[in-house]
Amino acid sequence: MCGRYAASRRPEDLVEHFGIEKWEPAETLAPDWNVAPTKEVHVVLDRPLKDAGDRRPVRQLRVLRWGLVPSWAPNPDGAARMINARAETVHEKPSFRGPFAQRRCIVPADGYYEWVTGADERQLEVEGRRKRPRKQPYFVLPADGSVFAMAGIYEFWRDPGLPDGHPQAWWATCSVLTTEAETTPLAAVPEDGPHSLAEIHPRMPLMLTPDRWDAWLDPARTGGGLLHGLLAPPPGGLLRAYPVAAAVSNVRNNGPELLGELAAPELGTLF
Repeated sequence: MCGRYAASRRPEDLVEHFGIEKWEPAETLAPDWNVAPTKEVHVVLDRPLKDAGDRRPVRQLRVLRWGLVPSWAPNPDGAARMINARAETVHEKPSFRGPFAQRRCIVPADGYYEWVTGADERQLEVEGRRKRPRKQPYFVLPADGSVFAMAGIYEFWRDPGLPDGHPQAWWATCSVLTTEAETTPLAAVPEDGPHSLAEIHPRMPLMLTPDRWDAWLDPARTGGGLLHGLLAPPPGGLLRAYPVAAAVSNVRNNGPELLGELAAPELGTLF
């Protein structure tokens, strides 16, 4: 799964990187090194401009809320559980199949966090009861330092409790697609560290390489066959992973120090 990630790049840099045509500086978000469910996030999408005579899709940098609320939902209470959509079934699930067919986006990230239970703590018992194991966080990012372009979908939800014209009447929300984690070797393997992403967690965000961006964002692509070919995991060897301090486990902590690479896991040998 993907339940936490970092997004510290300036919107101006994202505008240049993704070829954005429309961006409202008023929607600028501060750098966030600990993005958690239901937070506002930057996304890239292709969509006609509202009230524009020209209905051609325009590439935009927008701010959405992370945690998809289906258009038919009576309330947004389940948003925190809708942060991920499985690539294998996104076209089948009632909450996701409409957005997958018509409203796809890219969620830019520096990388994402995943937690591993220490091998020496997995079987610990205290007074006959299982002790809750500590988990070592890892940060996964492109080995070349580029943007981690996570495949996403988005949806609009109308709050029935608010009148027309209310600034919060409409919600724009999103989910990140996940796929099976790579079993191929990582680009860089730390000493006593994981050799593949699958050793950290069986799932990972679906990373889109630049050659897939245009096709993924194209709202004219609605056919299943045209889309399913874009759901294949990226080639192996593009990512690296390293241990980071447990401070990231607390969502109240936020700062560039969270991305600091540890010389070794805090929990000792994990793999």
